Amino acid sequence: MFGTSLAINMFRGRATAFYVGIRGLTMESLALITLVYTFLDVIDNPIYGILSDNTRSRFGRRKLWLVIGAPLFAICFIFFYAPPETLSYNGLFAWGMAFYFITGTLDSLINANYGALFPELFPDEKVRTKTNAIRQTAQLFAMVIGIGLTPIITDAIGYIPTAIIYGVVSMAVILYMAFGVREPDTIKMEKAKLIPAILSIIKSKNFWIVGFANAFYSAAMGLVMAAIVFYVKYALGLGSLQETILLGIVILVAVFGVTFWSALARKFGSIPIWRAALITLTVAFLPLFFANSFVTAILGAICVGIGFSGCISTMDLLGAKVLDEDYARHGIKREGIFSSTMGFMNRLSGLFVSLGMFLASRIYGFESGDNPGTRPDQAAKFLLCLFPMALAAVGVIFTFFVKFNEEELKRARAALEAEKAELNPENKPYIEIYG
Repeated sequence: MFGTSLAINMFRGRATAFYVGIRGLTMESLALITLVYTFLDVIDNPIYGILSDNTRSRFGRRKLWLVIGAPLFAICFIFFYAPPETLSYNGLFAWGMAFYFITGTLDSLINANYGALFPELFPDEKVRTKTNAIRQTAQLFAMVIGIGLTPIITDAIGYIPTAIIYGVVSMAVILYMAFGVREPDTIKMEKAKLIPAILSIIKSKNFWIVGFANAFYSAAMGLVMAAIVFYVKYALGLGSLQETILLGIVILVAVFGVTFWSALARKFGSIPIWRAALITLTVAFLPLFFANSFVTAILGAICVGIGFSGCISTMDLLGAKVLDEDYARHGIKREGIFSSTMGFMNRLSGLFVSLGMFLASRIYGFESGDNPGTRPDQAAKFLLCLFPMALAAVGVIFTFFVKFNEEELKRARAALEAEKAELNPENKPYIEIYG
């Protein structure tokens, strides 16, 4: 999780600061790039998922794609932050779009395979909750670096050297994990078919409820990461050091909060705690909106960090429940296509991020770092507080409609445990897959 989160957090979190704030691309142009990419994601995620599910080798189903995807991702990520200085505006737009698309789709390939390992290897819900807490803590440490420290690092050494370091480290960690993976023997396992799998996804009410709720949450936090640079500069009148401190506070509070929220999920169940976390995040944007100093902004960041930690502690647990439900009903293991499609739903947040950027441009006249308009402080608060709060609130509404048949899920988990014991008669610990 550290490897899959480090570079991608810089990729998504600093794209606005780099292309709009430094290179002069307009907010609307970047919004167009993220909008078009969202539709590309509709196509690539099911393809990667079915490829992952239907790969048969003595190494397992996921390893090959992780080994292929990690180096290609690192290379394209570095090129995304290395557009030639001589490019015209149209050339810069084309460069940004091309490498945004390629880097993003390779991230989808990696996560389709990495994400499929989680529900497959940890079917027991309590063990899954504890394991997820470890994964999310690793992700948060990656965010401390990939988002929180990046403004200071890029100020010191520049974007290209930073991208090289992050890309190489991410690649090394993913490859280390991939070469250490010990998957069950799947050569004789029944292959999933694309059309039936897609039809099953379409018919799954809980898939859409969980998917949209998490998409709205992801969009809210995506805007926070993208707009913090403008909020600190225009709403608070401060610099990159204070930006790093605020981001660091959000993430560090989340690091400590994961244990708390995970304990609540084990005691009370994942669904009510998931709902409570989204409500907490929604309310948390209010202190940031009314903050008028660095101290009050810190208090707001603490509130956002508490809500954020609750969401990341429960989001993957709900996705895993959707996978359990599919296995219980159809008896076919297709974690890859479900995980990748669920990942697409999370990245559907790009539509809402694009909409937020477009509205900030049209309502407040905020075009770019070179032309922030006459009300950049209000535009920044809209992007960081008002629009994310509205998105999180919509996510809360979705949580009231999700409902699983717990008896059906228990039978599915028992079948998964039995299958795992059959494929692993020596009972070697599956935690070995993480090295």
